[in-house]
Amino acid sequence: MTQAIVFKAAAVFDGVKLHESAAVRFGANGVETFGAGVEIFSGAEVIDLGSAIISPGFVDLQVNGGGGVMLNDDPSVETVCRIAEAHWSLGTRAFLPTLITDTREKTKAAIAAVTQAVEKDVPGVAGLHLEGPHLSVARKGAHDAAYIRPMDDEDLDFLLAAARSLPALLLTVAPENTTIQQVRQLSQAGALVSIGHSDADYATVQDYAAAGAKSVTHLFNEMSQMGNREPGVVGAALGTGALSAGLIADGIHVHPEMMRIALSAKSGPGEVFLVSDAMAVAGTSETSFELDGRKILRSDGRLTLEDGTLAGADLDLLTAVRVLVSQVGFPMADALRAATKTPAELIAGERFKILGRSKDDFVRISKDLHFLGPLAEAG
Repeated sequence: MTQAIVFKAAAVFDGVKLHESAAVRFGANGVETFGAGVEIFSGAEVIDLGSAIISPGFVDLQVNGGGGVMLNDDPSVETVCRIAEAHWSLGTRAFLPTLITDTREKTKAAIAAVTQAVEKDVPGVAGLHLEGPHLSVARKGAHDAAYIRPMDDEDLDFLLAAARSLPALLLTVAPENTTIQQVRQLSQAGALVSIGHSDADYATVQDYAAAGAKSVTHLFNEMSQMGNREPGVVGAALGTGALSAGLIADGIHVHPEMMRIALSAKSGPGEVFLVSDAMAVAGTSETSFELDGRKILRSDGRLTLEDGTLAGADLDLLTAVRVLVSQVGFPMADALRAATKTPAELIAGERFKILGRSKDDFVRISKDLHFLGPLAEAG
């Protein structure tokens, strides 16, 4: 019989609340209980983590690359594995490899690669995010306009098949290059449709939400902004509807005051969740890389094309949590929720649970929100 192990810590985060001076008890089938109380320690080995915080690992729905590679470079299971290893080392325990706008052939290759990774149980791979190619050229950002195009019947057919077979398929699309009927079909097939890279007006976004769109991609960035007479994509995201919103909280893509306003405005059923928008340099010390033949520069926490256009983020989710707490003044528990429970429930469509999880699902972080390592390495 496997002896139970109890980890004591300064705090335990359960996806919603920080339990101070608490512990987590693991048995043969994962977490048996957590919190405070003598019964947690009965008949168990006890490991004291001191001032550390125990948290579920992070859930990142926008990971373009890591470990020196991009999914676009070589959409293969080997590339997915390398990206997974890089983000596992940063505390992420579930993520969506993300393909940036590319050819139809490369999109199909990415679907095949992630399908293989899921079949092989590559740690952390929770599905796929296709960011494009059905975006707005006017709001393309660092995406290559040569690949942006309307969604046609062939696209729809293989995306519907992918939505039915993958555990999660997130699609960033713009109303400019998709139809309401396409969004409705994709949503009914199980895809999570997100509005992004779009100049659409408020009414259009509302119509697409009614058809099944559930979120917006990297709030504020490359989308129509909020005005007094036209709320735009931003206004639709922050309004009374149920759209969730991904946020790149590096203090560069969005000003801290705008983040504070957005977080104050959003309070269910759609919530703000954190994304890294990480590129090839994640988990490395590299200072540049190439994306489809274009050089991306890394400097002072910023990634840009040579013309200065932002090109993804030099970010991990715990750093994003730290930015929300230190620069925005967001409560720590709420910031951690935006990196764990909220994105997990968005892609899984079910209640986030702690009980039954294995040690591998948890990380240790410091009180000042720096990564200390996997919980499993502590005992």
